[in-house]
Amino acid sequence: MPDTPIVYHIPVCPFSQRLEIMLDLKGARDAVDFQVVDITKPRDPELLEKTRGTTALPVLQMPDGQILKESLVILRYLDETIGDRRLRREDPLEHAVESMLIAKEGAFTMAGYTFVMNQDRDARGDHQDKMLRLYREIDDFLRHEARGDGPWLFEDFGLAEAVFTPMFMRFWFLEYYEDFSLPASADYARVRQWREACLAHPAAQQVSREEIVKLYYDYALGAGNGALPDGRDRSSFVFEPDWQDRPWPPRDKYDSRASDAELGLV
Repeated sequence: MPDTPIVYHIPVCPFSQRLEIMLDLKGARDAVDFQVVDITKPRDPELLEKTRGTTALPVLQMPDGQILKESLVILRYLDETIGDRRLRREDPLEHAVESMLIAKEGAFTMAGYTFVMNQDRDARGDHQDKMLRLYREIDDFLRHEARGDGPWLFEDFGLAEAVFTPMFMRFWFLEYYEDFSLPASADYARVRQWREACLAHPAAQQVSREEIVKLYYDYALGAGNGALPDGRDRSSFVFEPDWQDRPWPPRDKYDSRASDAELGLV
């Protein structure tokens, strides 16, 4: 068995990026071995045996072979076991406050992914309204619960920021494919400040807007997790050609569908 924990993950996976951010904040990036799984191919039987047949990633394999699943579980475990500094708040009340904010992440993430995968132009307004409502809820929470004068929930980038930042980055695909943006009104001022600070943090630069937009093109066509849209032979998540060598995909997701050749996949 290897001495270093292994995280099996999907390329550009936001749930894995949470772990990378946490490790970078601790200066302990090498404490975990990240192994990329190609989701455009059938799962390796050996990996399926480790996970007892489940395909959701990331998963953590500890040195003794034990497997942990669910990114928030893995994040909290590694936070407790790596390094001297804890990302989570040590004060029980403050930890409860950050946990209340983290509890909002599930609905937020689901709304963003459902929005980008929506194929019904007439339903676009409903998805946008839901997304904006969730941003307003986070804004209200930060206005009432954030401590200190800075942009963070507490005095610095912490556990809640590590959880939400990868989602803020993935929602670049909403800006690109749905022309979605936060209105320039007071209802979103606090959450906009938080989001912009999270996006700019030095420990959260593992991926770029270009990489996300290019790889998630198939999601914009309603095909997630390596599935192929109709008429295509190659997933936008393939490793080769490298995403940097591909053209930007078309922004119109409702009336046009690019071919493999137009996407630079062949």
